Amino acid sequence: MAKIKTVYVCQECGHQAPKWMGKCPGCASWNSLVEEIKESSSSKRGSSGSASPLRLKKPVKMSSVDAIAEERIKSQISELDRVLGGGFVPGSVILLGGDPGIGKSTLSMQIAGIFSARELKVLYVSGEESLGQLKMRSQRLGVDASDVLVFLDTSLENVEELIKEEEPDIVVIDSIQTLSTDRLTSSPGSVAQLREVTSALTQLAKGLNIPTILIGHVTKDGAIAGPKVLEHMVDTVLYFEGDKGMSYRILRAVKNRYGSTNEIGVFEMRGDGLKEITNPSAMFLQERPKGASGSVVVPVVEGTRPLLVEVQALVSPKSYGPPRVNAIGVDQNRTILLLNILEKRTGLRVAGQDVFVNVAGGVRVSETAGDLGLAMAVISSYLDRAVPEDTIILGELGLAGEVRAITQAPGRVKEAYKLGFRKVMLPKGNLDGVREEFAKSKQMEDLEIETVRTVGEAIRSLFGNEIDKAKMGQERESSSRGDSRGDSRGSSGRSRD
Repeated sequence: MAKIKTVYVCQECGHQAPKWMGKCPGCASWNSLVEEIKESSSSKRGSSGSASPLRLKKPVKMSSVDAIAEERIKSQISELDRVLGGGFVPGSVILLGGDPGIGKSTLSMQIAGIFSARELKVLYVSGEESLGQLKMRSQRLGVDASDVLVFLDTSLENVEELIKEEEPDIVVIDSIQTLSTDRLTSSPGSVAQLREVTSALTQLAKGLNIPTILIGHVTKDGAIAGPKVLEHMVDTVLYFEGDKGMSYRILRAVKNRYGSTNEIGVFEMRGDGLKEITNPSAMFLQERPKGASGSVVVPVVEGTRPLLVEVQALVSPKSYGPPRVNAIGVDQNRTILLLNILEKRTGLRVAGQDVFVNVAGGVRVSETAGDLGLAMAVISSYLDRAVPEDTIILGELGLAGEVRAITQAPGRVKEAYKLGFRKVMLPKGNLDGVREEFAKSKQMEDLEIETVRTVGEAIRSLFGNEIDKAKMGQERESSSRGDSRGDSRGSSGRSRD
């Protein structure tokens, strides 16, 4: 066996150095040298040729490849299985990230207990907690983890040897940043260690066909700590989202080789662990205030699931300095754009006010189908007039103030009807599709559908003559300001005389 050597490679230009230096001699970049393993060519041929389960001696035609039946192991947590695309695929490697205390270890322990109860061998590798702490967590969660194999170690070589010896049905690594290999001299959690450890565990999982969960720490920016190549090595990347001060958690897939990346899972953090929310729309709307201005229900789509969320807006005259726009749950730049569209196309001075927008429940609305609902929430707060409680609003706004058609409108309206909404305001271009879908199902005969072409039509339909009164008030205010400025100039002139 050839002796393993390490070199330091610049991540910017590829320059190699025998030892670490703060500044790269090749491109003059600072802190870009990362430790990597360098072996002789004979060692590479002798070891990697037989170890890699993905290597072929020669290429083959696609027509000669037999299709593999997709066999998934369901976790019995429907929200998790939805995000994974139907369950765990044998040999898949899943990277689970999220803020500290968000629920990563809690979910992993619950998964371990579920698989163990089904008489599957589960190996839980912990590099952060003791056996007593793991026991206390399982008891607090009410998880029967008596048959779960627990291993405390931070050495990659020891973990690999144990996995080969036990051949479990599923492996949990908590966390990947704590593991390190003796082949590198850098500290655990460094870029080189993370890359080498993840690569070794990925090859082992695929070689033995074992689904593996890797729990990863995140940085201050919310990204998984380590090199970006870490996410390219694994098959699935899941992120836990949510405010630790709130009980709701959203599990989102940002990469999935075995399913869609548009699905989300909704959970509630309780004292006995994470509980899945099968009807998140009702959950997001259960504390919606009645008769309050600035509140609009908007149906959004996450993957194939329609969700009803409450968009709130608060518009008030600026009091301190220039007007501010603060958006939580929606894109800040998109909100500023919609405010300028309202001011240009309706004549209301909305953009000169302090505007605060929030999506209740910690949900983030990224699609443009919520433009019209957000705009109506802003106008509702500006006029201090509430939108009818049984009304949903959907549509995309163009720069000319037109309301454009959106995708999956029938599914959004169906979800709203299930929760008791009987009035819908939608773009004119979606009317035929919604009517055709409802004619097939022969339901929702009491549903009132109103179509709009422009944002002005939507405002007049919801608030009537209030928009004209607001404009008249603005004109009187402008004229009074002009008169006051004229009087001040006249008085100053007379005083000089």
